Amino acid sequence: MKLSVLDLVPVISPADAGAAYEQAVKLARHAEQWGYSRYWVAEHHDMPALACPSPEVLLAHIGARTERIRLGSGALLLPHYKPMKVAENFHMLAALYPGRIDLGIGRAPGGSAHATIALSGNFLENVRQLPDSLKSLMALLEGRFECEGQPVTARPVPATPPDVWMLGTNSKSAAFAAELGTGYVFGQFMSDSDVVEVVGGYREKFAPSTQGERPRVIVAAGVVCADSEEEARALAAALPWLQEADEGGAGAGAENQPLAQRRMYLGTAASVREQLEREAQRCGIDEYLVVTPIADYDKRLRSYELLSSIIC
Repeated sequence: MKLSVLDLVPVISPADAGAAYEQAVKLARHAEQWGYSRYWVAEHHDMPALACPSPEVLLAHIGARTERIRLGSGALLLPHYKPMKVAENFHMLAALYPGRIDLGIGRAPGGSAHATIALSGNFLENVRQLPDSLKSLMALLEGRFECEGQPVTARPVPATPPDVWMLGTNSKSAAFAAELGTGYVFGQFMSDSDVVEVVGGYREKFAPSTQGERPRVIVAAGVVCADSEEEARALAAALPWLQEADEGGAGAGAENQPLAQRRMYLGTAASVREQLEREAQRCGIDEYLVVTPIADYDKRLRSYELLSSIIC
């Protein structure tokens, strides 16, 4: 079973954004050392507790400080942006760090209504246009895009293009991934949908593409791992910055329930491994994207270390 890291880049008091970025680099470097497959960062806007409005900028910074681990967005929120600019940014990353770049795409606002308006105007209209935006983005990434009958290339053209994933919490995002033939990441930690049903629908409708001949699935799971069961429960009971993020509207399809109260895997490394393996067998997956919402940088890092010690 593979493990990867999803970092929301929390600003945990008394840290500021600069310190949060230092912690992001530290987590990525340790994740690489411990055998994690990927390090992904999420996008959020105007949230005091989360420090990453621009995944591509932070990934460029972290790429220069790591050597092997795959780097990606989890997710870049496409309704806010023109496909051309997204393709250029991630082509540039792929040229800087060959064979290491993942482009994870989401359709959530990632912030409050007013922050969303300030960022990209009419978000609902942008979401309505998402199917066309996705098709344009894929065409740009694959070198077959045209504008008014003329070819347009998203340069630079990397030797190894980004690996594309669709992220979401329900069957809508799974349907997009299946139609486009991309990988799919199910956000279990922020969803009330049944993973087996959503993933099954993706696999059933999957259309082979240049991205891959077979469906690929990752489950994004909330994990708190500690040296004892009691400590793990205590750490999971105090997650104020996650609740702030939820109130800000992060996550497509999320219910009005604090993320901390949604499904989470808690316990010692052995206990969490057993839980993850049991769930992996149930939904037929072999990779987890682990988000660890502990409001303490050192204990968060320790959770990833403990988990890696018996899985990676």
